[in-house]
Amino acid sequence: MEKKPFFYRLFGHFKTITKHKLLVQHLCFKCGLYYQGFMHDWSKYSPTEFFPGVKYFTGVKSPITVEKLDIGYSKAWLHHKGRNKHHWEYYIDRENNGTTLISRDMPFNYIIECALDKISATKVYRNPVCPYDFFTNSYEYHVMNKNTVRILSSLLLYLKENGEEKALQYYKELVQNWKKDHKFTI
Repeated sequence: MEKKPFFYRLFGHFKTITKHKLLVQHLCFKCGLYYQGFMHDWSKYSPTEFFPGVKYFTGVKSPITVEKLDIGYSKAWLHHKGRNKHHWEYYIDRENNGTTLISRDMPFNYIIECALDKISATKVYRNPVCPYDFFTNSYEYHVMNKNTVRILSSLLLYLKENGEEKALQYYKELVQNWKKDHKFTI
């Protein structure tokens, strides 16, 4: 694949990550997660994430995927997942014995943000698969906490069955209940 000119990649990457960030922010605000919405994905503008994003921007594939194909891993992704609590990878740890990988439970407010992130990514990156189908076709390959999987799939299934407007209202009610006593039921 022919590499695009620098300014095409620079502005294309900036435009894409900003569109995604603002859409997630908008969705978070609708659900009452104002701080999380504002803070969503700020690390993408850090030099560690932004410049590889520009270097590997194609306009059709995630720069992270392209970087992994080029060097075998993505420095930008390693940086990103370690700073953004709406990614399940943030919660991967080792047991006390130091040999077994485990996934901790993701806090509920970040599960909501994760669902909103998937909605936005589907729109911005023009993924033809709905967020629920995309998630359920891939989560079995992850070291994701079973409770987190259960809640996230339930939220995304509700979205698939009821549409975005109704799902956002439901998510907002769940967030309001969670804010009252940090408990929720799904």
